[in-house]
Amino acid sequence: MSSALLSWLADPPRAAGDLHGRGIHLADDRGGWEFHGYPVLAASARRVAGSLAAQGVRPGDVVCVLLPTGFPCLSSLFGVWAAGATVCLVPPPAFAAEVEYVEHTAGILRQTEAAATITAEGLAPLAARVLAAAGSDREPWIWRDDGDEIQPREPGELALLQFTSGSSSRPRGVRVTWANLEANLVLIRSALGWRAGDAGASWLPLHHDMGLIGCLLTPVSVQDDLWLLRPEQFIRDPARWLRCFAVAAHTAAPPFAFEYAARRLGDRLADLDLSAWRNAIVGAEPINPRALEHFARLAAPAGFSPSVYLPSYGLAEATLAVTVRTSDAPAPTVRVDTGTLRFAGPVTIEDEGEFASSAKTPPDHGEDGRLIGCGGPGDGVGATVVDGEGRPLPDGHLGEIEVTGPSVTSGYHAGRTGSTRFVDGGIRTGDAGFFHRGELFVLGRMGDSLKARGRSVYMEDLEAKVVSATGIAREKCAVVGVEGTGGTSVTLFAEKAEGAWVEDATLVLRAALGDDVAITVVTGRSGLIRKTSSGKPRRRHMWEELRAGRLKDARVLETAHVTTGRPV
Repeated sequence: MSSALLSWLADPPRAAGDLHGRGIHLADDRGGWEFHGYPVLAASARRVAGSLAAQGVRPGDVVCVLLPTGFPCLSSLFGVWAAGATVCLVPPPAFAAEVEYVEHTAGILRQTEAAATITAEGLAPLAARVLAAAGSDREPWIWRDDGDEIQPREPGELALLQFTSGSSSRPRGVRVTWANLEANLVLIRSALGWRAGDAGASWLPLHHDMGLIGCLLTPVSVQDDLWLLRPEQFIRDPARWLRCFAVAAHTAAPPFAFEYAARRLGDRLADLDLSAWRNAIVGAEPINPRALEHFARLAAPAGFSPSVYLPSYGLAEATLAVTVRTSDAPAPTVRVDTGTLRFAGPVTIEDEGEFASSAKTPPDHGEDGRLIGCGGPGDGVGATVVDGEGRPLPDGHLGEIEVTGPSVTSGYHAGRTGSTRFVDGGIRTGDAGFFHRGELFVLGRMGDSLKARGRSVYMEDLEAKVVSATGIAREKCAVVGVEGTGGTSVTLFAEKAEGAWVEDATLVLRAALGDDVAITVVTGRSGLIRKTSSGKPRRRHMWEELRAGRLKDARVLETAHVTTGRPV
């Protein structure tokens, strides 16, 4: 059990130090911030716990929270813990069609068998439809904190059910214990070099592990300040997040955040004050070094240093973080010969260098094929690269990443299985990578690769080649590979009108894949690329939607032949 995460909820708090004056600053919709001190938040959580207990919620029960980022969501999260229950944060509705959202969310609630589902009055009709679709006869519970306060109960073993983002399959609930959570928070605070009195800032959704654990629970675990926005507030005004770093020292974000901010703000980044910013854990999606360098170059006059970036690797099945780069030295980068990649074989390094911000960085910050080092394991976490039989491979060999240590969770909830395999107290992640000079380099999901010309080809690598050749934004395209009895094919989905870029994309894919792989190009409007909650393309889902003819307004531009195989 994590005493730091629960002790401050008591009255009087059993946490060390004075909690008054510290808490969470929530972005409002008027451009300001609403401050909620830890004592106020704790009292509200105790009232929510009292209401949950009054309706029969017991320690060890699962309670789902279907709320956007805000005080009710925080009050509910900590109220569930104060009631001794296990929390599951469910994504609130965003941009998905209602039918798709209900189906997806019902799949989550069906697995949890939740004793209660907390939501807001405005979301209650939608939550009721989700519960009905999940086969539950329960009504949603509208958040309120007017119940009788109770002292925090002794919790069960599980702290939370953390659902995977569903990039390679349907979401699965990962069983995160209190011991897992505390171990990972220790790793994160150590990587950040968190000091007493530091502050964090975040816009990431709380139902995602990086947002919940990396950004919210990290400062809460030591009762320090946090500046917290909703994702849509960041999208509308990325400068609002960046202005926090005049006082905040830490954050975690996907590379997309820096690429988007650079694109939206451009030279206006120089007008900000980023002088307090010490660390940004970067992960959750493939890292494009050039995009990070472009942001760093534009933000340098504001006091930003590229040493702020801490490239990382992690996954929900290991609670969150596995490796985080902590060295003050520039992160190493390599470019590999993708034409010689073979599983369990040596990786050919074409060239290597250092990540840096430079005035010579060209304004065109597309892909250049480099991989960036994500550090090595630490604080009791073990990360190795193994072959198909689970045997460790030497440095410089491509294999599957295996993780061990106290952050490794016990498995999936409700008997679910997935491409990540839990074996002998560790996990085979389904991610491909290699070590080079002590640094982990990640190529991508093994399920997002196929064989061509006897070698392994990764979808992320193909996407990088398309971006470099065409100038399409990384988030506007996705490549899906299919292997089957009818042969091998790839489909490029792009949110862009037909143009000369189609020929460029086809040529670069043909050069990478050879003549035996069929290539299809599908174009469409914004929204064609289906994504997970963490922004990863849902490749399998898009392929299924295309096969079923459900991609409205999409246009198939070029098809050599259709494969009735398995999407990878």
